[in-house]
Amino acid sequence: MRPSLTISLAVAALLLAPLSSLADATLRVAAPFEIVSPDPTVSGSIFTRMGVAETLVEVDAEGRLTPGLATAWEVSADGLTWRFAIRDGVAFHDGTPLTAAATAGALEIARAKPGLLDRAPITAIAAGDGAVVVTLSAPFAALPAFLAEYRSQILAPASYGADGAATSVIGTGPYRIETLTPPQSLTATAHAGYWGPAPTIADVAYTAVGRAETRALMAESGDAEFVYALDPATVTRLRGSDEVTVHAAPIPRSLLLKVNAAHPFLDSAEARRALSLAIDRQGLAQAVLRYPEGADQLFPPSVAGWHSDALEPLAHDPDEARRLLAGLGWTPGADGVLERDGRRFELTLTTYPDRPELPLAAAVLEQMFRAVGVALTIDSTNSSEIPARHAAGTLELGLLARNFALVPDPIGTILQDYAPTGDWGAMGWENAAFVDLANRIARGEAGAAARAEAAAILQADLPVIPIAWYQQTLAASNRVAGAAIDPWERSFGLSAIRWAD
Repeated sequence: MRPSLTISLAVAALLLAPLSSLADATLRVAAPFEIVSPDPTVSGSIFTRMGVAETLVEVDAEGRLTPGLATAWEVSADGLTWRFAIRDGVAFHDGTPLTAAATAGALEIARAKPGLLDRAPITAIAAGDGAVVVTLSAPFAALPAFLAEYRSQILAPASYGADGAATSVIGTGPYRIETLTPPQSLTATAHAGYWGPAPTIADVAYTAVGRAETRALMAESGDAEFVYALDPATVTRLRGSDEVTVHAAPIPRSLLLKVNAAHPFLDSAEARRALSLAIDRQGLAQAVLRYPEGADQLFPPSVAGWHSDALEPLAHDPDEARRLLAGLGWTPGADGVLERDGRRFELTLTTYPDRPELPLAAAVLEQMFRAVGVALTIDSTNSSEIPARHAAGTLELGLLARNFALVPDPIGTILQDYAPTGDWGAMGWENAAFVDLANRIARGEAGAAARAEAAAILQADLPVIPIAWYQQTLAASNRVAGAAIDPWERSFGLSAIRWAD
């Protein structure tokens, strides 16, 4: 037996034992995301997906902003003052009421930490008469969308220590946490005082399972009813199962290659375009990822207003890639790897196995790049290494999946990643025209034409190289009904799931 499979089965045995002992009434969820800490700015996406915490603003299936803990919002004529009316009759899981003061306090704590709110031109967040009042230094039309992002979730004052660090997760959602065991698991039960519809299933459990093989075993054996993020081989196998139903849906997420544009091998648009031309996106998407098509631009069609049919599609042309590299002074060495000024065109590609398709795609990219004379070393490690190496300036290439809808308005992700740089976006790349466009779009001063211009800059400069548009996958046990994929990846939808008849 292969060592990796032996390890997978050993881990599975450890994980499945406690899951198998859960009562039948517990809905068990397995996904690849670790719970690093109770802090919303670190692991908040788990708490919103599990229905533990909520935000002021929500998002419907079409991507429209809807009321959440705020019932309505309005902005002053000069665009500098926003007022969010706080929903009446909402209680935190510790029984304390949701108030404007508690909400403002949670948002101020979030704004003081690295994340999203610190990118907005906020000068003050204060409690008003039944409302939270946000004051800006400049108009910022995207503010409601920023307040829908998971790092803006509202926790009770008792969740935080004196230093502002979250020590527990006391939210307002349909489920309240009973046990939290970072980095692996949590259990939760229905919140009796929830302001909205009560969950049908009272008890839920979450386990972070990094290996795709282990998650597949859990789906097949019935040791989890809701298994999220499947690898392509598992999807194919489980589609023939009588025990589970496989769901798949396109989501506003792209598989992309993050490029260190300050690296001497990659500091020209021509070099980055050569790498792009070496990639057979259609072949990789269909044969490896089992997706219907590759990505011919960064933004998927589901990212309304940013996907542009007017852009010239990214193509596959290895001969043109070789021509561009030759024009940059690269010549083939004895083993076919390109050389220039005594240096070989060798790069390290960093990726992570949390998303099982990434190491598979990395192996295929290694072959495609080798065909044009570029040698890759693949380092499949923790996902945290990509932002860490970005910060250290040591990242060369990073293969990752980026969600453009964590903030319902994609401008939130754009500001973080490309205006001018970001952990999961541009590195060593700055474009003053792009930054200006992004800021004007965020302020509400520019619309469709500016978004199209910004998308064209990314397509021409390639600070990141798009590869495929994502299909999210889910295996749901036939013991349950109502399971579905949220295209915005904000919620697992557990409160809508019921035991099948």
